[in-house]
Amino acid sequence: MMQRLDIFQSLWAMERRHTDGHERSLAENIAMIAKASFDGISAHYTNRADVVALDDAIQGTGLRIEGVCFPRTVDDLRLPLELAAEFPVSHINLQPDVRLRRVEDCLPLLDGWMRLAEEAGISVFIETHRDRMTTDLFFTLDLLDRRPDLPLLADLSHFLVGREFAFPVAEENHAMIRRILDNAQAFHGRVASREQVQIEISFPHHRPWLDLFLGWWDYGFRRWRARSAEDATLAFTCELGPKPYAITGRDGNDTTDRWAEALLLRDLVRDLWEASTGPQG
Repeated sequence: MMQRLDIFQSLWAMERRHTDGHERSLAENIAMIAKASFDGISAHYTNRADVVALDDAIQGTGLRIEGVCFPRTVDDLRLPLELAAEFPVSHINLQPDVRLRRVEDCLPLLDGWMRLAEEAGISVFIETHRDRMTTDLFFTLDLLDRRPDLPLLADLSHFLVGREFAFPVAEENHAMIRRILDNAQAFHGRVASREQVQIEISFPHHRPWLDLFLGWWDYGFRRWRARSAEDATLAFTCELGPKPYAITGRDGNDTTDRWAEALLLRDLVRDLWEASTGPQG
């Protein structure tokens, strides 16, 4: 077998939050995602009833699942892992819902989560995300100094806007992002600017920021390929979130069609993956 890229679509990103008040049903969203040839979906794995409904909805689609959870304690991960054992996932995306100021206080949590993941035989990746343990780039790098093998799920948008990198991005900042990518076992995909966590990737004047992220993902894909087994699968989730992540106009609605942009992002990422078999640029 060859290494494979699975591209997921976030169910949260399927929310319209439009002023007309209409929201698609779960079945409608699943049908859209499957018809668009995504490989899977990203969904919360924190409530049994919701997971059972999701399992029913995806029957016959072949869609895989990224289970998302937000534990505050080690034991908080037990339910997502139990659900993942019953309703299999590609991996668990763990957003550590704590905001500790000392690295030493984070280590027992990280070690406990990794121990439970190993016991369950389920991949658990720690997401880089604002308002979480990993909210700050420097702090996350300090965590990696103490736990060099910590498996991350890289959502780089949070670090760019959090640190407000000037453009063009300085080499020292590129180096810090590459250190994160060296530990990335999966990706969440949106494009940020230094001021906004999610910008419209179809706007021509945002192309420099899109190219920045494509370059980072290219590096991350190549590094993942180099260290992973020949039959390993990498997951990339398109996560163009609804407002207030999405920028809205005077009417309170998105300035672009986020679904169309998700499809554009999917195609760009697929092309990037195919090109990543070549030499590093």
